[in-house]
Amino acid sequence: MERREEQPGAAGAGAAPALDFTVENVEKALHQLYYDPNIENKNLAQKWLMQAQVSPQAWHFSWQLLQPDKVPEIQYFGASALHIKISRYWSDIPTDQYESLKAQLFTQITRFASGSKIVLTRLCVALASLALSMMPDAWPCAVADMVRLFQAEDSPVDGQGRCLALLELLTVLPEEFQTSRLPQYRKGLVRTSLAVECGAVFPLLEQLLQQPSSPSCVRQKVLKCFSSWVQLEVPLQDCEALIQAAFAALQDSELFDSSVEAIVNAISQPDAQRYVNTLLKLIPLVLGLQEQLRQAVQNGDMETSHGICRIAVALGENHSRALLDQVEHWQSFLALVNMIMFCTGIPGHYPVNETTSSLTLTFWYTLQHTEALLYGFQSIAETIDVNYSDVVPGLIGLIPRISISNVQLADTVMFTIGALSEWLADHPVMINSVLPLVLHALGNPELSVSSVSTLKKICRECKYDLPPYAANIVAVSQDVLMKQIHKTSQCMWLMQALGFLLSALQVEEILKNLHSLISPYIQQLEKLAEEIPNPSNKLAIVHILGLLSNLFTTLDISHHEDDHEGPELRKLPVPQGPNPVVVVLQQVFQLIQKVLSKWLNDAQVVEAVCAIFEKSVKTLLDDFAPMVPQLCEMLGRMYSTIPQASALDLTRQLVHIFAHEPAHFPPIEALFLLVTSVTLTLFQQGPRDHPDIVDSFMQLLAQALKRKPDLFLCERLDVKAVFQCAVLALKFPEAPTVKASCGFFTELLPRCGEVESVGKVVQEDGRMLLIAVLEAIGGQASRSLMDCFADILFALNKHCFSLLSMWIKEALQPPGFPSARLSPEQKDTFSQQILRERVNKRRVKEMVKEFTLLCRGLHGTDYTADY
Repeated sequence: MERREEQPGAAGAGAAPALDFTVENVEKALHQLYYDPNIENKNLAQKWLMQAQVSPQAWHFSWQLLQPDKVPEIQYFGASALHIKISRYWSDIPTDQYESLKAQLFTQITRFASGSKIVLTRLCVALASLALSMMPDAWPCAVADMVRLFQAEDSPVDGQGRCLALLELLTVLPEEFQTSRLPQYRKGLVRTSLAVECGAVFPLLEQLLQQPSSPSCVRQKVLKCFSSWVQLEVPLQDCEALIQAAFAALQDSELFDSSVEAIVNAISQPDAQRYVNTLLKLIPLVLGLQEQLRQAVQNGDMETSHGICRIAVALGENHSRALLDQVEHWQSFLALVNMIMFCTGIPGHYPVNETTSSLTLTFWYTLQHTEALLYGFQSIAETIDVNYSDVVPGLIGLIPRISISNVQLADTVMFTIGALSEWLADHPVMINSVLPLVLHALGNPELSVSSVSTLKKICRECKYDLPPYAANIVAVSQDVLMKQIHKTSQCMWLMQALGFLLSALQVEEILKNLHSLISPYIQQLEKLAEEIPNPSNKLAIVHILGLLSNLFTTLDISHHEDDHEGPELRKLPVPQGPNPVVVVLQQVFQLIQKVLSKWLNDAQVVEAVCAIFEKSVKTLLDDFAPMVPQLCEMLGRMYSTIPQASALDLTRQLVHIFAHEPAHFPPIEALFLLVTSVTLTLFQQGPRDHPDIVDSFMQLLAQALKRKPDLFLCERLDVKAVFQCAVLALKFPEAPTVKASCGFFTELLPRCGEVESVGKVVQEDGRMLLIAVLEAIGGQASRSLMDCFADILFALNKHCFSLLSMWIKEALQPPGFPSARLSPEQKDTFSQQILRERVNKRRVKEMVKEFTLLCRGLHGTDYTADY
């Protein structure tokens, strides 16, 4: 059925008959929006155009609206429509069209590099949105690719145009990330990926900013780009060179405003206080602006004085605590304070002829006499052994008497108590002086982070002295959890605190408190298990499962003693009777299975279930043994129904801890064989949509070979199919999956002699593995993975030397393999070098790195320097 949409009519004519979202109609509507004097018609046009942007036809008309013969207003609408389709309807785009869409956007950006700037910016935003949706799996080196493509010499656009287009794209990428609608779990992955990609951006920005030939427009764009990237919380030490270059650019009046913005954004990062050495290097640069500041004040240049004041205040306001800690640099800090005082005293009437004095108010507020003193004690306690201090007992006695007048001071009191938690463990008589303050603060949502983290520290460090206070701590914690005062992350910390607390009680007391603490959640979970799955009850289920898993992470009733023969901790046996965590898990096991039966196709719920058992296994170790058979059975059913990576990760934990024990080997072997069979079936159906499952499967196989090679002795295990699937996984674009596959082979190859089935499959299919490795080295895999492939070559050479010496000569024989850039002599040299080195793994890695550079045509270029 043909879709009809409402189209605004001509001026004064009201609504016309509905029309399709065609190029012609879109252009008519845009003309009406921009030029029709009738406001009603303009509103109708705007409403219709908004519908057009989200329609399926937008994919068609957007590109046509970008044609060179269109005016910029029409081109801009086309670019905006593309951005809306990519950012809001990403799931509608088939995966096989990603590369085509990417290529089209690059082409358009290149064309508009010398055209309309507003259209260029919108196209860059569209490509940025596409990159964020594809990173890190579908486009692992997105930023590096952008830099490389825009630096290509064969572009029809001049060098400056290409440079400005690239800088515009790099500038909008972090901005688009900040406003993107990515799910929370994706946002974390993409943020991490962008942080890594800084390595492709900052050297370019430094080069463009520092080279004298760069025109002012390019340098200004560089500063804006840098300002955009630092808001991704890039480590301050990585920004050091660019910050220094930005300080130098303050002398250029055209670059002054952009330089100030970049410096202030860099200094004001929340994480910047961790990089004290870099902060200390910035003080002389700020102090070096004093003459420029005086001249600006003398000449009545408010813009310059305001900008310099912003920089000085940003450093002092955000990092006064970190800088005050550096006692040996007190003179530098005092000079900074004096400079800010000069800013406060600039003559004039605010805001008529001076605008700087108000900027300094927050700085002076942060320096006022109680909080600063407490912070000083907090810093001392975190860096120096205060166990024998005469001052701390007096401080602990004074803390309850402090008149807390604001949230900032209350926060500092909490953090100070937390910093003294180890001292309290050695002086338990003083716990009662501060614990009531902490428990009272738990009820204040504004003190959520400081109060919960402090309680967690006290429960961890002082748990053996807390039994007299346990009932009160549990009651208060239970109350704030039920009232939902804290955000999810703080709720999880609170459960960890309670786990530490309960660990020190008698088993009967633990069970009693556990019953009181988790019964309301179990009842809620029972109710949720009966409901039809929907987004709201999913969030509640994941939250409850998260609370349980965090509680079990720290609830450990076994004791640890230092093992003086090694660095590890030795676990002592649990007191007689079942472990309380196991008791609770057995009680809720049927309920968890019931929840799973309705949510098996939801990765988040399955992950949350697996997390409960995974964290319990890690904490309890051997004490978890009674749960092994039923957990293996449940995992098998879960994975058979819908394979999920989290189930494989939990299986790997069970293999690691229990596979070597004869009593637990049968259920673990059965589970191992089952998940292997299911995963092999998945490979037959097409594993590309499940890189996470393949990654976890490869890690499981490697763990099995490392911990219990007997698992590969079973006749029901198709070792040949496993081998072939692992070779296929080596060709995945996802780096973690490739690493895991390489790890599997480095564990498998040493077993050639001891496991007959392994030896047989290596003899039959080892050549296929070698070819896959050579293809990867030849250019099909990222250079960052070359060490992993070198490990496989080393293992082949060490454990299958006679086979490798035959295979490698045959494999390298065909012309053009693994790269058309190689001469027969280079290939022969490489094979001889590899076959000669059977002892030094590092040397093999160097050979592979050299060879891959030759294969890629990069040997002897600038790329080699950082490799």
